[in-house]
Amino acid sequence: MTLKKVLATVGDYALLSIGTLLYCLAWDSFLIPNGIASGGLTGACTILQFATGIPVSISFVIANAVLLGIGFLVMGNAFGMRTIWCIALSTILFRVLPEFPVLAAVEGQPLYISEKVLVPIIGGLLEAAGIALIFFRGGSTGGTDIVALILNKFWPVSPGKVFMYTDLFIIATVLLIPGYSLQDMIYGYLAMITFSLAIDGILMGSKTSVQVLIFSSRYNEIADYIIHEMDRGVTALKSVGWYTQQDTKVLLIVVRKTQLPELTRAVKEIDKRAFVSVSQASSVYGEGFEEIKTGPSARRRRYGSINQ
Repeated sequence: MTLKKVLATVGDYALLSIGTLLYCLAWDSFLIPNGIASGGLTGACTILQFATGIPVSISFVIANAVLLGIGFLVMGNAFGMRTIWCIALSTILFRVLPEFPVLAAVEGQPLYISEKVLVPIIGGLLEAAGIALIFFRGGSTGGTDIVALILNKFWPVSPGKVFMYTDLFIIATVLLIPGYSLQDMIYGYLAMITFSLAIDGILMGSKTSVQVLIFSSRYNEIADYIIHEMDRGVTALKSVGWYTQQDTKVLLIVVRKTQLPELTRAVKEIDKRAFVSVSQASSVYGEGFEEIKTGPSARRRRYGSINQ
């Protein structure tokens, strides 16, 4: 393994560790100390702790041990090893962080928030930031994270929706614990909604694409820049300027939204009189963008009879 690969791997695991720390802080600092159980496997383990006193760190690692096999089988070895790292680190942090009362957002501590309704919101945002960082580096904390990644591998289902649907039932079970009320369930749902919206915003925001039309007499220079400098494809559409009655070309480009500032800056430098039209592209499939996902057995269902 080259030094570059070693450094890249170390960097990945460092980011995985930071994401795991943020994830555990969301629970041990804000949600659990305030009696709030959000969704996911950690939410189920939290409810179990509220009901029986069994620490989250114990039930968390036992439940995830069963799910690790799925991670290895479906997502590959890299996913499995990174998931093992995150699960192991989460287990340690869930055991260690409660030993530091100063980290708990309860009365008398620095992180205390008097308005309890803000606690699930902050917890949900912090949890989403941690999970997104983990997902970006190809890892998972296990539980419903594995379910979300598996579904997203085969179908265009956003992770936030998967979490939301699976979490509805988990959070509602808090009503089965004596001493907990509808208000506690609402706090859990508030944390869940905050997390779901935030995780979609973070994960899907980087994949947002735009469709750009560029009208310029120097279209050839602009097209060359996009192909060679931005590594994006360009389609030149034949057009006629009705005022001048001259044949010309209109450039059609699809780029990530994050690339739009570079594109518009280059167009302005090449031709200050260029006209640029930008429209949102909700779904873009193909090379350089998203893979078309129709399910693992869609082709077999449609064409299976040919080989029979």
